[in-house]
Amino acid sequence: MKLKTLFYLLFFTSILSFGQEYSVFGNVVDEQSLPVPFANIILTAQQDSTIVKGTSTDDNGFFKFNALDKGAYKFKVSYIGYKDVLKVLTVDRNIDLGTITLMEEAQNLDEVSIVYKKPTFKKEADRLVFNIQNTALAEGNMLQVLKSTPGVLVINNNITVKNSTPTVYINDRKVNLSASDLTQLLESSPANAIKSVEVITNPSAKYDASSGVVLNIVMSKNLVTGYRGNVFANYQQGTFPIYNVGTGHFFKSGKVNFYANYSYTDSKENRDDAEDINYFDDNQNIDQFWQSRTNRNKWKETHNLIMNFDYNLSSNNTLSLASNLLFLPYYKYKKYNNTNVYDASNALDFYFDSNNLERDEKHNLAFDIDFEHRFSKGTLSLNSHFTDYDYRQNQDVISNYFQEDGSFIETTAFNTHNDQHTKIFAGKADYNLPVNDSSTFETGLKTSHVETNSNTSRHDIINGQKVLDPNNTDGFDYKEDVYAAYVNYSKDWEKWNVILGLRTEQTKINSTSILNNQTNRQDYLEWFPTASLSYKPAEKFSLYTNYKRSIERPDYQSLNPFRFYYNDSNVFVGNPNLKPTITNHIVLGTSLFDYFTFEAYYTHSKNYISVLPRQDNTNDILLFTPLNVDKTVEYGFDFIANFNITKDWSISFEAWVFNREDQTVFDSSLVNQDQWTDVNVLQNDFTFLKDRSLNIDFTIYYVGKNLQGFRTVEDRWLSSLSISKSIMKKRAVISLSAEDLFNAQDFNYATRYLNQFSTIRTSLDDRFIKLGFRYNFGNTNLKTNAETKSTEERKRLKEKIN
Repeated sequence: MKLKTLFYLLFFTSILSFGQEYSVFGNVVDEQSLPVPFANIILTAQQDSTIVKGTSTDDNGFFKFNALDKGAYKFKVSYIGYKDVLKVLTVDRNIDLGTITLMEEAQNLDEVSIVYKKPTFKKEADRLVFNIQNTALAEGNMLQVLKSTPGVLVINNNITVKNSTPTVYINDRKVNLSASDLTQLLESSPANAIKSVEVITNPSAKYDASSGVVLNIVMSKNLVTGYRGNVFANYQQGTFPIYNVGTGHFFKSGKVNFYANYSYTDSKENRDDAEDINYFDDNQNIDQFWQSRTNRNKWKETHNLIMNFDYNLSSNNTLSLASNLLFLPYYKYKKYNNTNVYDASNALDFYFDSNNLERDEKHNLAFDIDFEHRFSKGTLSLNSHFTDYDYRQNQDVISNYFQEDGSFIETTAFNTHNDQHTKIFAGKADYNLPVNDSSTFETGLKTSHVETNSNTSRHDIINGQKVLDPNNTDGFDYKEDVYAAYVNYSKDWEKWNVILGLRTEQTKINSTSILNNQTNRQDYLEWFPTASLSYKPAEKFSLYTNYKRSIERPDYQSLNPFRFYYNDSNVFVGNPNLKPTITNHIVLGTSLFDYFTFEAYYTHSKNYISVLPRQDNTNDILLFTPLNVDKTVEYGFDFIANFNITKDWSISFEAWVFNREDQTVFDSSLVNQDQWTDVNVLQNDFTFLKDRSLNIDFTIYYVGKNLQGFRTVEDRWLSSLSISKSIMKKRAVISLSAEDLFNAQDFNYATRYLNQFSTIRTSLDDRFIKLGFRYNFGNTNLKTNAETKSTEERKRLKEKIN
């Protein structure tokens, strides 16, 4: 046995000697002979400067390259605030470079230090690029970066750009979650790997036709290998506390990139609504006045896991696997309502109270497989996507009715059970070909298949027994297939740039309601041209114009014809006959000195989808129903300025004025409403201390009176203050933030047309303070491959209206 062991040892030693590989190692210190951790070390081939390997020093300043082939290399050590060290190495043996001393580069500190660089923005014809790499914003999280991006508004966890909800991308991969889930994801993701944010107001034909506006978060790349991780925790105190904890890990080797991020949120939220409804008789006189006050409490426990795995099969081929897993195992929603009903003379007629207790479960699982092949000229990208979405809702409602003198009338009670299960399959292929140094051609195909199966059952509670209500028990099956193709061409001249694209999408829909055997079939082909033209006569001055035609398909919940009862008098009713919204958007703008942007725009939408409160004056019921508005026209002017007041203070200012007009036919009558609105945003970013480790952001919004689908929303002020401090040699960040400093964020909206006359005042749980902590370990200079992927079809997975 000993001889056999010795034989194998000698055998493998002789095999390894045929392909001898060598090591290079050493230590990096500063001028005080203290170790320099996380300095970047790069080896490139001497002949053509191609990168061979990268690494970084450990906590003791040590580094080592293994498995190097014999040959000549260029060796480079770099670290922020120090001069680069350059060497030429001839590797024909193991080399100990000993101690390498970095010299401080004080005279150039303002140029190389993370903390001295200020965010910049550049306006191009189809997008605004906000660069934040190596700035103080990189010390926060992704949501803070979006809040600081010019032209982007984050209000009540809703991200908007020019009155529209953008599609969020990370490295050109879609992140289509609900508003609250997306906010949670962005808030749990550190910003230190972000290079820039692109606000793409005129997406090319490469993007889905429903992508009217795109927010693309561009992550920086790094060839350094190693491991990086972080842990974080946030505590938020509003009406109730909210807890959020999580951890992220990234590993990079020569062929493998792996990223995983897990977060857990335990929350309780409060909301109060004050609702006044005027019900009319047949002669259009007020018959009854209903005054309702509703308190809502929502408890949630959410688990979110994101994983990305990239494997370099060869220098030209990369295989990627990605998943985004969201679990909602615990959800409780309690609504308490008290309603007083007055007669035409304003005397109390009767009153009632309602208790609605809802318990839900949800999972939303998304998986992607990507393959990329890089030709000598051009790139082919393939993607396959699958989503499994399951939502289960159980609801118990009980109402007690009383005479005006307090005497009891009756009790009504019912139980509902609702399920929605959706599967999405999608695949696409994109080919990018640089025609020459100044022009690029792109083309691609996409197909998607969606299946949604829903069912609802209602049982009335009569004498303590459940009795099935057949009129509110139903099933709904929905199938959708979309086939798309596009071509895109861009060309640069010395002063001119043009981007032309055309996308076509064939849509086939088949839906069936089991209760009434109603079938809805749609089959339509639409064309979506895009065009962008820019002219730059001087370095600091440019003119541009662009045009885009886009589509917004209704979400699956809105198509579902079920009736969801909040209580006996408030009901949400889906609409399986909804049509998609088609929008044409034109912009004319100019950019000056890389600081100022001025735009004029015009938007025309057909069949705009809006959830409207509709009064059933016969049965005294308020129906919330998604409807198509025949025509919506919006035009306005937008001015954005972004510049530095001092080296420690930068500001971003936006002034936006627009007019919106909604026009449609209700009950054989034409209804037309329009409203001028102004929006102003002032954001201040401050950096303090010698090492620029203390950062403060103060932002204030004014949103004027505006129109949203025949609902007039009154003006309001929004404000936020955030403070962050890097500690523990910048391995950790503590943060403190506050929202709604002036208690002016609550809003009123009113619906007044024909026989509709209702007003609602909503008080959301959006006034709070938040304390956060994040600790980074491992090689903090590594940039992750974090990409949360999804498809346009996932964007339409919306929960019910609350």
